[in-house]
Amino acid sequence: MGHCAAVWDPRAATQVTKDLNGIDQVVLRTPHGASARVSLNGGQITSWRNARGEELLFTSSKAIKSPKALRGGICICFPQFGNGGSLENHGFARNKLWTIDNHPPSLHAFDAHGKSFIDLLLRPSEEDLKFWPHSFELRLRVSLASDGNLTVISRIRNINGKAFSFSFACHTYLSISDISEVRIEGLETLDYLDNLCHRERFTEQGDAITFECELDRVYVGTPNSIAVLDHERKQTYLVKKDGLPDIAVWNPWEKKSKAM
Repeated sequence: MGHCAAVWDPRAATQVTKDLNGIDQVVLRTPHGASARVSLNGGQITSWRNARGEELLFTSSKAIKSPKALRGGICICFPQFGNGGSLENHGFARNKLWTIDNHPPSLHAFDAHGKSFIDLLLRPSEEDLKFWPHSFELRLRVSLASDGNLTVISRIRNINGKAFSFSFACHTYLSISDISEVRIEGLETLDYLDNLCHRERFTEQGDAITFECELDRVYVGTPNSIAVLDHERKQTYLVKKDGLPDIAVWNPWEKKSKAM
């Protein structure tokens, strides 16, 4: 009897549907049942589920009205992170309608097996250029590996060659159980800027970061891998990065979280 191997087609695992506001969103799936949803509204990742169907990202049920960014998921902050510049908080990219690149660069052969992905593009409108006069192309590749690992890759291209400064961040809302059961490992002994103390600089003293109150910090010069441990769920998020020097740690605590 002959045998044939199943061939994974990433195109068949990528589907364009409509979200609750009628805006296009891309659904990525893997052979083992993991999935992710990426909205063209802000290029935002609004869902990431493992093979058991468990949601790994928090998204507020109150925050579903476009064109404003959803509160939750993975929000793309560009060209400004936070409110430290002249632009709106976290920049304008998260409130813009992105487009799908139907002819993206291919994945490397060793990286393509069992992986579904989508490339989104953002270019400035004439209105954008009035208050941030820099020509750019922001490419966002969101890929989901066969084991359910989620990867986000950004590429900012300077179109006209005139230098400009920017900041970029993936503002990620991880789904957790009880915040008192969560700890972050990998940032011990590092300096951080405390946004609750006028960005005053401190040094982390604990063996790990735990949560007993509101927290809003930017750790500087961070390693490329940290771990977020949820002891109640017996679950660990391994967060890896490359080319981004800092890591923001934020928890709104009780009062602010109720408003979300």
